[in-house]
Amino acid sequence: MSASVLVGTQWGDEGKGKVTDLIAGDFDVVCRYAGGANAGHTVIADGHKLALHQVPSGVIYEGTTSIIGNGCIVDPEILLGEIDMLAEQGISCDHLKISGNAHIVMPYHKDLDGAHEKRLGKNLIGTTKRGVGPTYMDKMNRTGLRVQDMLDEKIFREKLESALAYTNPILEKVYELPTYTVDQICETYLPYAERIRPYICESSLYLNEQLEDGRNILFEGAQATMLDIDHGTYPFVTSSNCTAGGAVTGSGVGPVHIERVLGIAKAYLTRVGSGPFPTELFDETGQLLGEA
Repeated sequence: MSASVLVGTQWGDEGKGKVTDLIAGDFDVVCRYAGGANAGHTVIADGHKLALHQVPSGVIYEGTTSIIGNGCIVDPEILLGEIDMLAEQGISCDHLKISGNAHIVMPYHKDLDGAHEKRLGKNLIGTTKRGVGPTYMDKMNRTGLRVQDMLDEKIFREKLESALAYTNPILEKVYELPTYTVDQICETYLPYAERIRPYICESSLYLNEQLEDGRNILFEGAQATMLDIDHGTYPFVTSSNCTAGGAVTGSGVGPVHIERVLGIAKAYLTRVGSGPFPTELFDETGQLLGEA
């Protein structure tokens, strides 16, 4: 058995998806352990360039199981869109598994994300406005909804009602935005649940069983070390632990199983969004590198 972690060592865009694409065929399982649709990994399959935000890069290999771990957040609309896109390219997602403990991005999370960023003005974080921060906030606030909650309509409605009791006043009174009803969200999300149902599993148990059976696992990181919520250039960071250590908490696999960490770096640094960037070039050379 062997577990490896692939992580970005800078501010992201180091080419993690490309490297995962190159080596994933040597692993039995590829597991994403942090982040959501804010992480874009580009891979090439049969001459087609695929931009994957939710589905792990290992999906293009028939013999490899791809897992979205408990440390991730899931936007059902984007996830299903990627599954459909891959199917059109002749790539099956039959070996895709999603942790039932992963949290769900709701429409109000995206509203809050954009509204909060706008309110920050010149001090904006540089968020992707995909609802990532507010989803992780609800997770820590214990008002979030998880993928497995969608499998039981009664439970989903009860938890959603509680979540909206907290969120709607913020939408209305703080940001002057429209509020949501339980029925309004259920009308969209319950059909998502039926499509996602076959992929949902107890991923921590599955991963540990795979290791016990002698299989190899690659943990695919999102974002990068300098964007880690604890160890990055706070507050200009993402909302999850995207260092190598995040693979442990984001998957449920103990650190004793991690045998190798692959750190990916670019020849020159780039940074998207706001925040400190000590080596930034404002001259013609910087312009040339940016364009190249």
